[in-house]
Amino acid sequence: MLLAADVGGTTTRLGLFRPEADRPVPIRTARFTSLDHGGMAAMLDEFLSASNEIGPIAGACFGVAGPVLEGTARLTNVPWTIEASEIGARFGVGRVALLNDLEAMAYSVSALAPDELATLQEGEALGSGSAALIAAGTGLGEALLHNQDGRFVPSASEAGHADFAARTPRELDFVRELSQSLGRVRLEDVLSGSGLVNLYYFAHDEPCVAGTADDPDDLPAQITTSALTGGCSSCVEALEMFVSAYGAEAGNLALRSTATGGVYVGGGIAPQILPALESGGFLEAFRNKPPMTDLLAAVPVAVILHPQPGLLGAAVRAAQL
Repeated sequence: MLLAADVGGTTTRLGLFRPEADRPVPIRTARFTSLDHGGMAAMLDEFLSASNEIGPIAGACFGVAGPVLEGTARLTNVPWTIEASEIGARFGVGRVALLNDLEAMAYSVSALAPDELATLQEGEALGSGSAALIAAGTGLGEALLHNQDGRFVPSASEAGHADFAARTPRELDFVRELSQSLGRVRLEDVLSGSGLVNLYYFAHDEPCVAGTADDPDDLPAQITTSALTGGCSSCVEALEMFVSAYGAEAGNLALRSTATGGVYVGGGIAPQILPALESGGFLEAFRNKPPMTDLLAAVPVAVILHPQPGLLGAAVRAAQL
C-alpha cells in the first residue's frame, strides 16, 4: 500500500493507493481543511483510523505547499512543520519523501492519460527534450522536468515568489497601482485566485455584481463566470489580462528550461477558464518572445484536466521509493 498527500494552504488531500504497473490505483481518498487540524500527524491519525485493514504502507510521499529542506517542510500559509523522519517513525513507514507541491504534481505528468489533458498547442515534442509545469491556484507554482535518459525527473522551485515582470503599458499601470499596497509585486500576486481579484479591482472603476460575494474565497469564481459570459466588460478585461500574463510567464518558463518536451499547465484555475485559455491570448503571449518565437511555437502546451494531479504525482513518487 502507498500513502500520498497533497498538502495545501487551504485544503489537504490524502490517499491510499495500490501499486500498479501503469500508475498507482486509488483505494481511498479524503479531503480535509488544513487549518482544522493542529498538524499533519493529527490529520493522518484521523484518515488512517478510518481506513480498515489497509495492510502495511510500503512508501509515503507528501507534496507540500512550501519549501522542503533536508527532509523538513515548513508550509507557507499554514503554521505546520512536517518532518519525514517523524512521520515514518510514528506510522511505521520505512520510506517517506517530502516534496514541494509542484514537484509532486510534476511526477503525475508521465502517468496522465490522453483524455486527462487538453491541448492548447500541438507543437512537436523532442524525445530528448525536458519539460516544465506551471500551476496557478491559491498561489503560483512552477517545476522543471529534466529529461534523464528519456525519463522526466522533476525539480522544485519557489518561482511563484519571484518578481512579476510587466510587459505592456496596461500591466505597468497595474504594477504601479498594486505596488502602492504590496511594495513588491510577485508573480502570484497576479497569477492566482487572489491575483485575479487584484486584476478585477484594477479593471473596475466601481465594483460590479461579480465583486459582491459574501465569502471572499468565492470572488475568483464569480469574476470568471462574469467574464466568460460577457456579463461585464471590466471582468472580461481582468480575465484577459490574467490569461495574457499566464501565457507570458509560461513562455518565460519554457525559455528558462528549454522545455522542448512540453509545457503543462496545472492548478485549479486552468480547467475553469479553459475557453479563455483556448481563445488565443495565452498562446500569443506564450510565443511573443523574439527571437525565440519559432522555438516556442514548436513547444507542446497542454492543460492538466485530472482533478487531483498533486495527489496522483505523490503516489507515483511513493511507488518509486
